[in-house]
Amino acid sequence: MLDVSKLVQGDKRTAAKIITLIENNGAGKQELLSMIYPHTGQAHVIGITGSPGAGKSSLTDVLIKKARQNSHKVGVVAVDPTSPISGGALLGDRIRMQEHALDKNVFIRSMGTRGCLGGLARATKDVVKVLDAYGCSIIIIETVGVGQSELDIMHYADTTLVVLTPGAGDHIQTIKAGIMEIADIFVINKSDLGHTKKIITDIEQMLDMSPRFQTGWRPPVLETSVVNQQGINELWSAINHHLQYTDQSGELQAAVCQRLSIEMMELVEEELRNKLWVYFNENNNASNLLHQMVERKTDPYTEAHKFLNNFLKELC
Repeated sequence: MLDVSKLVQGDKRTAAKIITLIENNGAGKQELLSMIYPHTGQAHVIGITGSPGAGKSSLTDVLIKKARQNSHKVGVVAVDPTSPISGGALLGDRIRMQEHALDKNVFIRSMGTRGCLGGLARATKDVVKVLDAYGCSIIIIETVGVGQSELDIMHYADTTLVVLTPGAGDHIQTIKAGIMEIADIFVINKSDLGHTKKIITDIEQMLDMSPRFQTGWRPPVLETSVVNQQGINELWSAINHHLQYTDQSGELQAAVCQRLSIEMMELVEEELRNKLWVYFNENNNASNLLHQMVERKTDPYTEAHKFLNNFLKELC
């Protein structure tokens, strides 16, 4: 068993080993996470999401710099797509952040999605806990390039940035449901390319029409350029303002409670699914039952109901 006390004391090698164990779903993972959990809850988690090529990695890089200038210890989880053919991942986001490699107060971990949908890797939420216990006061999660339905980041981050670029396509995309509704801050990146007025107008009109944004926090729409270093200070201020607002309004605590309820039910579902598979495979009549369904002598709906009832009776 890895030493959690070393993790809490800020030992980088221990943090890396624990994250590797979690990613590989190694033995003792649940017990280890249970020991880590009491040391979490201090970090501000910032999610950065958007379509491929929006400049998420470059934006992450400049936010690391801002955080370090403000004496924060920073953790970064950069998620890259996994090849459906080879199973490998390029993990190119780490290449863009090489200048922070020697900073002992910056921990960067690249992860492949490993077939997980939603723009994140399956182990992301547990890796965030490790970095939190490790002492990171700012944790940045950069999602894989996403479309309109990869919304998992909203269940992981305290502040979600949706990164867009001018001239990247039909502006009607900005009023579609999905990823546009999870933003706490809209970032029009690569503003040095020009043509930002139209997309800003479209987003503001979308916010005006959405009932969700009529009260409480209204996401600001900010322009940034990593090339010209424009808008970075304003973005950093907006991130801190959002955290302050949600903390004072109680929205942050409510979001954490919702996040934990979802996580607990996911763990229950996973445990229950594993037990159901074991029970099904140990059922001597399983093969015969499957053949009966193939021959249409019975149906999966009826048999699923019977199966669950029998499982519950045995539990009792």
